[in-house]
Amino acid sequence: MNKKQQLNLVYLFVALWGVVLFQTFWGHTASQAQLSYSEFERYLQQGWLKDLVVDQQTIRGSFKEPIEGKDHFVTPRVDIDLAEKLAPYNVDYKGVVSGGPLATLIGWIAPALVFFLVWFLMFRKFADKQGMGGMMNIGKSKAKVLVEKDTGVTFDDVAGVDEAKEELVEVVQFLKEPGRYSRLGAHIPKGVLLVGPPGTGKTLIARAVAGEAGVAFFSISGSEFIEMFVGVGAARVRDLFEQAKQHAPAIIFIDELDALGRVRGVGPMSGGHDEREQTLNQLLSELDGFNPSEGVIILAATNRPEILDPALLRAGRFDRQVLVDRPDKVGREQILRVHMVKIQTDEAVSIEAVASLTTGFSGADLANLVNESALLATRRGADSVSMEDFVNAIERIIAGLEKKNKLINPQEKAIVAHHEMGHALVGMALSPEQPIQKVSIIPRGVGALGYTIQRPSEDRYLMSKKDLQNRIAVLLAGRAAEQLIFSEVTTGAADDLVKATDIARAMVTQYGMSDEIGMLSIESQKSQFLDQSIDDSGLRFGPDMAQRVSAAVNQLLNEAFQLATDILSLNQSVLEETAQQLLAEETLDDHVLATIKQKISVSDAIEQAAFSRYLSGEHR
Repeated sequence: MNKKQQLNLVYLFVALWGVVLFQTFWGHTASQAQLSYSEFERYLQQGWLKDLVVDQQTIRGSFKEPIEGKDHFVTPRVDIDLAEKLAPYNVDYKGVVSGGPLATLIGWIAPALVFFLVWFLMFRKFADKQGMGGMMNIGKSKAKVLVEKDTGVTFDDVAGVDEAKEELVEVVQFLKEPGRYSRLGAHIPKGVLLVGPPGTGKTLIARAVAGEAGVAFFSISGSEFIEMFVGVGAARVRDLFEQAKQHAPAIIFIDELDALGRVRGVGPMSGGHDEREQTLNQLLSELDGFNPSEGVIILAATNRPEILDPALLRAGRFDRQVLVDRPDKVGREQILRVHMVKIQTDEAVSIEAVASLTTGFSGADLANLVNESALLATRRGADSVSMEDFVNAIERIIAGLEKKNKLINPQEKAIVAHHEMGHALVGMALSPEQPIQKVSIIPRGVGALGYTIQRPSEDRYLMSKKDLQNRIAVLLAGRAAEQLIFSEVTTGAADDLVKATDIARAMVTQYGMSDEIGMLSIESQKSQFLDQSIDDSGLRFGPDMAQRVSAAVNQLLNEAFQLATDILSLNQSVLEETAQQLLAEETLDDHVLATIKQKISVSDAIEQAAFSRYLSGEHR
């Protein structure tokens, strides 16, 4: 019998006991008559009483036959010489010795103890979930203590982040062989901060450290330190480090450190007595106070390093920052191999091809991709997961759920077909190194009436001015196709305009790619991990400069739109033909698109003229 079943039996026993007590008390009270002392004497003289129980305050007893439905009675005791009065009558009686003040005290305390016991057994679990229980342990750390066998994760389960893994392998080796590092006077860093986008495996690496080290591993989230009571967070920090020192060698892992370590003094409501700031101050003092030679190392993870307090990041606290970034192609292959071992795949599945199609995916995205592929294969009743399942899963993750039953009128469907083929043709013309994988007019996701998937075949870390201009042209090609064929534009390009404007604005304000503005950086760069910063505006210029920036951004958009229009005008017959083919088939895969690509003609004069206009600023 497990612990949960034992608790359930205890709850059942207490409930039954309470019901029995209630029924006994209620039944006894309901059948008991309240008599005055004169009535008691009258019933006694008439011989209606069967037996009595006498104490110092009351006389209780039963009738020989029920009177008015009552078979018991109670009356206050008045006569001191009661025994002499009862002697002539044929009635049994006995006395009860009073317990004195102690009995009275117990009579008051016992009911309270019963209620407390019921609360403790039946409502403690609920109260703990609501934050109302465990008042005696409120200052205790909530960290989960794990050992090697608890995690089930080792460094063999971590792939795609070799550099970060090597940094933490060194931490594990120090815990196992401290003498090897202290031989030359070196000491391990006090703290290691894992930094990277969400889903890249920061928490997984920390669990692998616990699995490999074989030492006590204290795992806690930054948000678990903060409570509604002032001082609780600081107390929990102290308790956490005290426990770690007692179990040394040990590792402390704080996940989502930004919940605890945000910059102090930011915001109108901040103050020196803020609970979060007190907790952070206690953490800083603990980091200064413990000696790494004791064998206690602190790990932390965050995807928002830009908002952490600088005092946390100085030398002597978190000495080492380890970047856990999105994996490159080789890393994605390694991650896919780890996850694909758990599913049954077809022999024709190419891990290299899947890795090429998933540029920009994090480790969590790849794990989700493998799971979605297996679900799709299961749904169609296949014996194994095919390459087609992986491609469909990628489309589902990128574009959203397919909505085949959504009805679109023929006119709108024709506009969507020309719009999507506009993206595809200009993408083929300007970015041949990024093949178009699929074009479809089947609605997906929220509001997407069609989609064009273009994924780079290799990872790129630098973009030239021409690359960005071409990317904007591809984004605006759908709108250019609508205007070229139908002589009007629709709302279908709304999302394209947002993305194109963001790229053009970054070119002007961050990358120094505008002759009008020059190399002046006039907008702070956003967070590289979450695409947002503390100050969402990030602007450092006045109204006059804002007007110049808007003009430069608009010029870039117009140049790109003209480039897309020129290319589509040169290939208008191909645009109309492929749009009709897309209307008939609804989806064109990479094999069909490769044939279409051969029909596209791109005049160097068109591209050079458009790009020259962009460089010279002819349309200012």
